[in-house]
Amino acid sequence: MRLRLPLGRGRSGTGRPARLTGMGTGVAGVAAMLLVAGADRLLFGGLGVLFGLGYLVVCFQLAVRVRFTDLPAAPISGPIAFAAALLVVQPVAADGVTGEVVALAGGLALRAGWLFTGTGLATAIVAARFVARRRLRRTR
Repeated sequence: MRLRLPLGRGRSGTGRPARLTGMGTGVAGVAAMLLVAGADRLLFGGLGVLFGLGYLVVCFQLAVRVRFTDLPAAPISGPIAFAAALLVVQPVAADGVTGEVVALAGGLALRAGWLFTGTGLATAIVAARFVARRRLRRTR
C-alpha cells in the first residue's frame, strides 16, 4: 500500500526552490557559466550578449536558491564563475601564464558592464532576502 501526500504538502508541492550551500553555489555557478559560454562560443563564435544574459540568469538563480546561512556566497560565486568561464573558453593570443592573465584581464574589462550588473543583481536580492528574514523574525 502506497501512501500519497496531497500536492499542497511535502517538498515537491510547495513551489519553494531547492536550497544551495555556499560550496554548491560556486559549483553550480561555474558549471552553468561554462555551459552558457560553450553554447555562446558554439552558436556565435565568441562570447557576446548570450554570455552576458546567461550571467544575469545565473546570478539571479544563485541569489534566489542559496540557503539563508550562506547568503554571502551568492554575490561572491557569480564573479568567480564568470572569470572561470572566461579563462576556459576565451582564446589566448600569447603563450604562458602572462598571456592567460592578460587575456583574462582584457575579457573582464570588456565585459565589465555585465559583470557589475549581475553582481549588483545578486547583491540586491541577497540583501532583500536578509532584510525580509530579519523582519519576519522580529514580528514573531
